[in-house]
Amino acid sequence: MALCLLCQQTLKKRVLFSDILLLKKEREGICLDCQQGFSPISDMHCPTCFKEGEKNVCSDCLYWEKQGATVSHESLYRYNEHMADYFSRYKFVGDYLLRTVFATELQTYFKDKRGHTLVPIPISDKRMAERGFNQVTGLLNSAGLSFQDFLQKEDTKKQSDKTRQERLELKQPFSIVENITVPENIILVDDIYTTGSTVQLAKQVLMKSGAKTVASFSLAR
Repeated sequence: MALCLLCQQTLKKRVLFSDILLLKKEREGICLDCQQGFSPISDMHCPTCFKEGEKNVCSDCLYWEKQGATVSHESLYRYNEHMADYFSRYKFVGDYLLRTVFATELQTYFKDKRGHTLVPIPISDKRMAERGFNQVTGLLNSAGLSFQDFLQKEDTKKQSDKTRQERLELKQPFSIVENITVPENIILVDDIYTTGSTVQLAKQVLMKSGAKTVASFSLAR
C-alpha cells in the first residue's frame, strides 16, 4: 500500500469527474491534498527574479542593479508554508525520498533549456557531512538531469539562520574546482531564492572563469 511521502496517508487512486475536467492527477509519491498546498508562481511576478505579486522590477532586483549586477532568474513555486515544511523535512530532517516530489516539473522546465550547462549551488564539506547529501543535486538526479559540479563552497552560517541584511552582505564563499573548463552558457540551480546573494556570488566566480551568460533557477522563490 503506497503512502503519501508528505502526510503519510494512503494514496488513493480515485478519479473524480472534476479532476478529469481540470486534468488533475496525483503527482508520483504525494496525494492531491498535499500537491495542492504548493503554490505555483502566478503570471504577476517580477520580470527578472519571479518574485510573486510584483508588476515591475522588485526592490531586490533594483538593489542588484545598483551594485552593477544583472538578474535573470526563474522559479516554479512560491515559498509558502507548505513549501517551507517540505524543505524542512527534506533538507534538515534528511528525508531523502522527498527529492522525487518535483521530478516531473523539473524535467518539463529544463526540456527547453538545451544548450545550457546546469551547475548546482554546492554545499560545504561540513554541511555535506552533517546532511549526507546536497539537496539541489538530489532534485536534479531525481529528474534524470545532467549537471556539472564546477563550484565548491567554504563553510558559512546557514542561510536560514541569517537575517535579510546578513544575506545581502554575504562574503564570497565560492570557488571553481581545479582543472575545470567553464562553459559559456550556464544555468545556476538552487533550491530556494530569497535575496539573490547566493546566486550573485556564484555568478561572479563563473563569469570571471570564462562563462558568457549565467542565468539562474530555483524550485521556490
